Order: sequence, then C-alpha cells, then structure tokens
Amino acid sequence: MNSKPKKVLLDGSMLIIESLVRAGADVFIGYPITPANNLYSYGAKRFPAALAAPDEITTLQWMSGYAAAGKIPVSATSFPGYALMIESINMAYMMELPMVIVLAQRLGPATGTATMGAQGDVLLMNGTISGGSSLPTLCISNVDDCWSLPPEAIRWAVRMRTPVVLLTSKDDVMTLRSHDLSSLPPIEKIERDYFTGEGPYASYSPGENLVPPFLPVSDTKHQVRLTASTHDTRGILQNSTPEALGNTKRLQEKLDRNLGDYTFYDLDEEKGAGVLVVSYGITAQAAREAVSKLRAQGSKASLFVPKTLFPVPPEYFNIMEKYDRVVIAEENQTGQYRQVLFGSGPRPGVSGVNAIGRIITPGEIIQEVLENG
Repeated sequence: MNSKPKKVLLDGSMLIIESLVRAGADVFIGYPITPANNLYSYGAKRFPAALAAPDEITTLQWMSGYAAAGKIPVSATSFPGYALMIESINMAYMMELPMVIVLAQRLGPATGTATMGAQGDVLLMNGTISGGSSLPTLCISNVDDCWSLPPEAIRWAVRMRTPVVLLTSKDDVMTLRSHDLSSLPPIEKIERDYFTGEGPYASYSPGENLVPPFLPVSDTKHQVRLTASTHDTRGILQNSTPEALGNTKRLQEKLDRNLGDYTFYDLDEEKGAGVLVVSYGITAQAAREAVSKLRAQGSKASLFVPKTLFPVPPEYFNIMEKYDRVVIAEENQTGQYRQVLFGSGPRPGVSGVNAIGRIITPGEIIQEVLENG
C-alpha cells in the first residue's frame, strides 16, 4: 500500500479475502451460508479460481483434491456448514493437506439465529479432530487482524501441512467501517517447499520439524501416496504397528514442537496490576476499552488478547500465572475458552463475563473487575 491516506468503507470479509489471495491462496471453494456470504461473494470474484460446491461436504472433498494437487484452497462457512465438514476436515488432517477454513460464528445451537453473532464454536474447534489432537486455530480480534492473520493461517497450513481454521464472527465480517487502506502493510506470497531428493519418496517420512516434505499427486518422478487411514511413512495402510501409531502421534507432536512460530497475541501489561482481563475475537474490542477506562479511573489492570487459540501455547499460562485474578470475557453462555484454560469447575481467582445473543459491553467487564475484586 502507498503512504497517501485512502479512506474507504469496507467490512472484514473484504480484507480477509484480499489478504488470503496476496499470501498465495489460489482457489476458493464454498457453499453460501450466513454470515459468511460476503466471504463467499468476494472470494468468487477475487481468487484466481473459484468453485461453487453443491454442499459443504463436497466443498471439503474438493478442497482436499486441490490441496493434494499442490494448490492452497480456502473456504468460508458458519456452524451448520462446518458441522457437515468435520469428517472431511479429519480426513485432510490425517492426510496432512494444507487448507484454510474461515469460520464466521453465529448464534446456535443448530441453525440458531443466522444474523446474530456469537463466540460459541470455541469448544468445537478444540474437539473437531477425533482423538483429541489440536486443530490449528487463529482468531481475529479487530480489523487489523483481518489483514495480518490470514497470511499466518496460510503459512501455518503450508509449512505444517495441516488444515487451519481462521475463526471470526458475524460482527467482524459483516460490519462496515471506515478504514485507511494506506495503513495496511504489504503482504508477501508464501512460497512452498517441495521434496527434491533423488531417492524414493515417502509421503509421510518426517523431515525438519517433524513435517514430511510435500509433493503433489501430479508429480511425474515419484510415486505419491496419500491416505486418511492409519498408515506408515510411505502411506501404506497399517493397523496398529509401532511405525503407524508413531506416525499418528506425530500429527500433534509437529504442531506442539513448532507452536512458537505460530503463537500470536496482544499483551498490554500495567506495572503493579493484580488483575488480567483476557478476551479474544469480537469481545476483545470491549475488553480493550474496559481496560482503558479502568486505568483512567485509577484501577490497575492488564490486558491479554490471545489470537492463537489452539493448540494452546504454554506461554499463555506463564502470562496468566503472574496475576492474582484473571477475568475472561467471551460471548457465550458457559465460558468456553475459560473451560479450556482452567477446567469446568470453579477456580479461585478466575471468573468470567459471558452473554449470548448480544455483544458484551465494556461496562460489564469493568463491573466484574471492580465488584468481585
């Protein structure tokens, strides 16, 4: 972008799609669903190739085919569509196929209220993969993240050979706002690395950082085997041999080993503060304002906005353990990320601010900090 101010009216969907394309994503495949309709519309116009799938199951199957052929596919959906995708997401995870799914949250359960935002799919992200493995998940917390996080989702997907979810909500992707395009930094295309050896190619033989080097199925020099069943390093189906089970365990281990390269968060610490306000996604905007107002009133408070939700980076616990109190604000009824971090039972010093069917206000966060401190 140039330095001359260029104010425009846009929504988060436009920034997300443009950012993904500039980062190297080259095919959009989707089925329209509210509130991801703008992502679908912009994606169909902006991507080098775009396919309208007849349903969400087909969407993920086509994405897997494109990923196996060396492309970087993207889709966008909401909970009902994502629910249909889950089996195929597991397939792509096991086959180690890079792709990005933008999930725009809306109020559930089931079809719920399609035009109302929420943060109700967090536990679903943590439980998508059978067996408890983590599905890499980044979460947008403001308009700047709509530009900066999509390339990181592409980088994570390609370098780790994995599906990645970019979590957002109705309010992020459908709300029009004024933004200065000249303030957006340039985005470099994510370059892919391929296997270049002369010997036999083993599709799942771990290389650097436990990630197997990639070759598309169209390679004319080497045989490429891809499978979603339990397999050895060559892609040969096996039941429960040590090599095959070790290969399955590696899927989580590669994410854990390299998580530091994909850990993103905002941390605004105030010296002497005894309380840490934690929030993510759309509610992080209210948390930022609440902390600012608390400080203006003379109350010391720090702010933590996690953007890498899963796998949960160990660094998060190092941050939170420094505070006597942790207040976690999220737009769902049960405190889903609070449960992930601290369990389902009560924990001294940990409390939540929760709501469904509406955005949490800064005042509610301030009230929790002051009245229950």
